[in-house]
Amino acid sequence: MKVLVVRFSSIGDIVLTTPVVRCLKEQLGCEVHYALKKEYAPILDGNPYIDKQHLLDGDLSRLTAALRAERFDHVVDLHANLRTLRMRLALGGRWSRFPKLNVEKWLLVNLKVNRLPHTHIVHRYMSAVAPLGVGYDGKGLDFFIRESDETQWLRQLPETFRGGYVCLVPGAKFATKSIPVDKAADIVRRIARPVVILGGPSEAGAGERIVAESGRADVLHFCGKISLAVSAAALKHADSVIATDTGLMHIAAAFDKKIVSVWGNTVPEFGMYPFLSDAAPHAPVISEVRGLPCRPCSKIGYAQCPKGHFRCMHGQDAALIARGSD
Repeated sequence: MKVLVVRFSSIGDIVLTTPVVRCLKEQLGCEVHYALKKEYAPILDGNPYIDKQHLLDGDLSRLTAALRAERFDHVVDLHANLRTLRMRLALGGRWSRFPKLNVEKWLLVNLKVNRLPHTHIVHRYMSAVAPLGVGYDGKGLDFFIRESDETQWLRQLPETFRGGYVCLVPGAKFATKSIPVDKAADIVRRIARPVVILGGPSEAGAGERIVAESGRADVLHFCGKISLAVSAAALKHADSVIATDTGLMHIAAAFDKKIVSVWGNTVPEFGMYPFLSDAAPHAPVISEVRGLPCRPCSKIGYAQCPKGHFRCMHGQDAALIARGSD
């Protein structure tokens, strides 16, 4: 049996699909292929449950033609948008998809009426393979790191950090999901252990300011300085992780880390809070400002607070967040 799993983007969303490919491979013994955007291919590099990746590089028609030649027995659509619908129709054959709950999300964002089920998105993804007789195995998420990336991280880790450190991931794709610099610096000042700040190139300036405003010598930022895989190694070796609703949070969850999850304009009710294995020794800590009538203002985020006050982040309890990482 040959099965195609489709999820084009992004980092966190792809990591959240890893239980599906693992359970397909282990429970059916089938050949598992995965279609995703070319820039996200490194997320699944080294994943032993995936036999072949198919990369979208801007030309959906070319990708679809290559997929048609594979003659899949079943297509599992974990993106469920217009592009994947076009692909499914072109491929034909059997397929299944997950419940995206767009109407329920719209109701919560626009009318503040919560009709969302109390179900993590991982279990919604798993429902797409239930018709194949596949069920969740309790093992959590997967993220595989090459030995060279892990070695690279450990070699550059200062000696003073080898006794333990906390990872802080203050940024996100959207500003309204990110921890402001002054709030992040306040959190850092309250953490008892050395701190490693992670993020992409766009967070480099914020990382520098957080280090400066914290006034601490044992705080380092690696935003934009190391690859995603090396950042994953940093998360793997951390004592605990403080992170926003972003991809690195889900990578930390793949290692069953102790996580303090900080929520701004989005809410855990969307079903994308940290997903740990059944064997994890602790539950994630959720930090959010409850009772704001404007929240959630979006299911993804904005470049700035639509109301101008950004209380969902400025009102975060820095002391609680720091204690949660102990």
